[in-house]
Amino acid sequence: MNILILGSGGREHSLAWAVKQNPKCDRLIVAPGNAGIAEIAECAALDIENGGAVATFADENAIDFVIVGPEAPLAAGVADRLRDAGIAVFGPSAAAARLEASKAFTKSICDAAGAPTAAYAHFKDIDAAKAYVHAQGTPIVIKADGLAAGKGVIIAETADQAMDALEHMFGGSFGAAGAEVVIEEFMTGEEASFFVLCDGETVLPLGTAQDHKRVGEGDTGPNTGGMGAYSPAPVMTPDVTQAALDEIVKPTMAEMARRGTPYQGVLFVGLMIEDGKPRLVEYNVRFGDPECQVLMMRLGAQVLDLMQAVVENRLEGAQVNWAEDHALTVVMAAKGYPGGYEKGAVIRGLDALPEDSSNMVFHAGTARQGGEYIAAGGRVLAVTARAGDLETAQRRVYDMVDRIDWPEGFCRRDIGWRALD
Repeated sequence: MNILILGSGGREHSLAWAVKQNPKCDRLIVAPGNAGIAEIAECAALDIENGGAVATFADENAIDFVIVGPEAPLAAGVADRLRDAGIAVFGPSAAAARLEASKAFTKSICDAAGAPTAAYAHFKDIDAAKAYVHAQGTPIVIKADGLAAGKGVIIAETADQAMDALEHMFGGSFGAAGAEVVIEEFMTGEEASFFVLCDGETVLPLGTAQDHKRVGEGDTGPNTGGMGAYSPAPVMTPDVTQAALDEIVKPTMAEMARRGTPYQGVLFVGLMIEDGKPRLVEYNVRFGDPECQVLMMRLGAQVLDLMQAVVENRLEGAQVNWAEDHALTVVMAAKGYPGGYEKGAVIRGLDALPEDSSNMVFHAGTARQGGEYIAAGGRVLAVTARAGDLETAQRRVYDMVDRIDWPEGFCRRDIGWRALD
């Protein structure tokens, strides 16, 4: 098979790494890719949000299967354009991708499906939003309604923070994504990421992970795109997992099908769990980043077979084969992230690190310049390891981190702390 993966981050590097292990994969292209991906696949310059351009490229390169990594091409309808062209694609339609592209839409689906989630209100007017915050009190969660690259969520501890967040969102800090906002009840408990596959009818649990969104150790500081993750998540017990399936995921999928927009792809179910009861935080319509890195490390080559089962509507007979193992990833980011940061710093020591089924450095924001790797983004590397227990996986990761020579980078030193404590 000739396979095309769309995207350029650590998620796409890990997807490419796993897919390439499957003997079905003959030629692998990643567009646009990055410096790390270029070591294992062809990279192509391509506007991945232009469905026509992607379909033409796929036709010209005899692509048999397309995997859409990020959310923006899905919201832009790239999967629809590929299906119209008769090209097999893993990823939901634009109509189904509204589960991530519009938080207000998701809330309406939850209301219709009876799925437990935070109490909320939806606003297009800043004055009405401010009045609601004053009436509800803090802490409170303020979300840009649209896609904001994982950064459009503010947990306001005080009224002043809430007012600042609203001013920034309605003032254009997140572009069109912040033209409308959803304000939610602040939920307490422990967060977890639950991933399922759906072919429009059948739902198959894929795996669990726990992300570390805050930039600082002990889960402090501003939200980021994710500073590390591990899998599996102990909080996702069999009972919690079954409750999430029965009360949240399956009713949502049934409601989407009822509306004529069946969901086909991977669904990232962000959960808050308290006293053994899960509530929905958010849906994402693609693999999370950095959760994808730990999932791919554990799943390996079988992920391509599972994706094919989704696209060919035969999930009912599929199963996920998990080893009794653990994986952990630590994100190395440019100093200043998630605020302002500088690009162009040289990263040394990567070539000396192991690259095998238990140890990998997945690249996110990297480029090649003068034969050296340089930092070209905010989140730059995802240092990842797999082991029989989480403590060993964590130790292996930080051993690799300490061998990377990049003074301009930083990472959290406590990834996995909830499970290990």
